This record gives sequence, C-alpha cells and structure tokens, in this order.
Amino acid sequence: MSTSLLVTKMQKAAEEQGIEVEIFATGASDADNQLESKNISCVLLGPQVRFMEGQFKEKLAPKGIGVEVIDMKSYGMMDGATVLKQGLALIK
Repeated sequence: MSTSLLVTKMQKAAEEQGIEVEIFATGASDADNQLESKNISCVLLGPQVRFMEGQFKEKLAPKGIGVEVIDMKSYGMMDGATVLKQGLALIK
C-alpha cells in the first residue's frame, strides 16, 4: 500500500513539473515479468528489498538500466518529488 501511495505522489510531482513519465510499482516476485513486458528506463527498489539491489544491478547492467534503492527518509516521508528526481537522475 505505501508503495502505491508513493507512486501516486511521484506521478503528481511529475505532472506538476510537466514531465511525462510512466511510473508503476510491482512486487519483487513479479519484477522479471514487468522487465520483460515493458520498456523500463530505471528501477527504484523500496528500502524493504534493498538486499536485492545486487541481483537487479547484475541483471540490468547489460541493458543499461540503472538500479538504486530509494532513500529510506524519502520513502518514509512519501516524498514523491525527491524519489522522482532520484529516478530521473538514473536515466540521464
């Protein structure tokens, strides 16, 4: 639930900044399906799955897809603008 709230806040921040992006959340167990079926530019992991960061980086580095763990403070505060900025920095 908290991740979907963060996605909503990120979408609102993008809208306010005039940035056109598709932001979605998925469970770690469904991530591979999403990575195969969508055109992904970056992956932000929730702090609760930070232990998976190495796996994702290893899998996605050859595709040029950046991976980072969302800052715990930004995640806890549901700071959509800051997390959006973090994601955008990965794709520039």
